Amino acid sequence: MLLLVPLAAGLLLSGGGAPFFQEVDDRWAAWVVGSPHGAAADFATVLDRLGGPLGTVLPLVLIGCLCVYGRWRSGLFVFTAAILANMLVVLPLKQLVDRPRPPHPWVLVNDGSFPSGQVFSAVTLVIAAAVVLFPPRARRWWWIPGGAYVLAMMWSRTWLHAQWLSDTFVGALAGAGTCLLLWRLFARLLDTEAERAATNSLWL
Repeated sequence: MLLLVPLAAGLLLSGGGAPFFQEVDDRWAAWVVGSPHGAAADFATVLDRLGGPLGTVLPLVLIGCLCVYGRWRSGLFVFTAAILANMLVVLPLKQLVDRPRPPHPWVLVNDGSFPSGQVFSAVTLVIAAAVVLFPPRARRWWWIPGGAYVLAMMWSRTWLHAQWLSDTFVGALAGAGTCLLLWRLFARLLDTEAERAATNSLWL
């Protein structure tokens, strides 16, 4: 269901004409008018760097640490969810819809505003980290900073006029849907890893 919403929104946008949610996007864009200089813009720019190519460093570091401890199955899950999925889900959607970005973005952007790849990456990293780093009972505490990071990324994309508000929501939904689906697909491997960890035979 989470993946159906991005697909439906993409079909609306690719059909030509303004979608029914464009008015909300326009109002939000008018509300977040600020200055390209100052603390807010600096913070948004930092998030822009984290969400860009530099952002791949975080999942790669996590993957490296997992593999050092013999948790290559978890590393494979993180790689698929946090890196590979962006190329297989976001890029085709961007090319299919080809939605123009808001006028005069404050940062360097490429073509295609829909969906937000940076928000997609933030969501997949948060969920993947929750799966491989925390036991089920401890995950509730991770959702608070993880959710705050995702919301901050969504805000930064609109504050910098890099994307429409709907682009960020769709990016979050697509990221959550993709990562949850991959979690289910990798469940057997992850369960096997947990069993081997209990017997100190992770490398087997």
